[in-house]
Amino acid sequence: MEWFAAYVLPVAGAVVAGGLIGFEREYRGRPAGFRTHILVSLASALLMLAAVHQLEWMGDVSTEVVRIDPVRMAHGILTGIGFLCGGVIFRHGLSVHGLTTAASLWITSALGTLYGVGFYGLAIGGTAVTILVLGVLRWADRHMPQLNIIDVRVCYRRAEALDESAFRDLMGEFGLHAGAISQRLWAGAEDRLGRVEYSATLHGSGQLKVERLAKRLRDDPQVVEYRLAPRKD
Repeated sequence: MEWFAAYVLPVAGAVVAGGLIGFEREYRGRPAGFRTHILVSLASALLMLAAVHQLEWMGDVSTEVVRIDPVRMAHGILTGIGFLCGGVIFRHGLSVHGLTTAASLWITSALGTLYGVGFYGLAIGGTAVTILVLGVLRWADRHMPQLNIIDVRVCYRRAEALDESAFRDLMGEFGLHAGAISQRLWAGAEDRLGRVEYSATLHGSGQLKVERLAKRLRDDPQVVEYRLAPRKD
């Protein structure tokens, strides 16, 4: 049963670890989910198995010529996975999304590498801690005191536009505060009188009251257009 311990257990462990992490990402609706994480972990484990058992596929090559160095394979795996991680990171406006999913792919590859070399203690412990960080600590992250940031752009009809101090007071009602506020006067083809646009990056502590602010702006007949873009999901 040496082949079972040498080959089956590492592969099975890598698949289970990748599946557990991928399930959490799939449940959250992230771009890299169940199958992607399994494949990343499995590929890492298979490549490390090939490196560890290099003598078995080198044929009749003299052992004096072959130098087994699994660390080089591990380095290549983690370097290559960086290209895949880069594919799930994208920028939307001033916000960057996909960083956690990229990190989960990276740690999944590292865990697959550990299973591939048979370092089961560290691999199982790493899998458990990863699930803890992605799942349980998500609740803690949402309830930790933090400074939230949101990008706001509001357009008013020129004749009915608020002045800057009134706009600051409006945002302050929802716990949002701004440093510099940009103003723009422009005329569209459908509005000869023109529009006044306020845009600013606002910050506030605690949970952002985005829905309440959006309803206030929707119900305001002076507002002709608005955009609210929180920096953090």
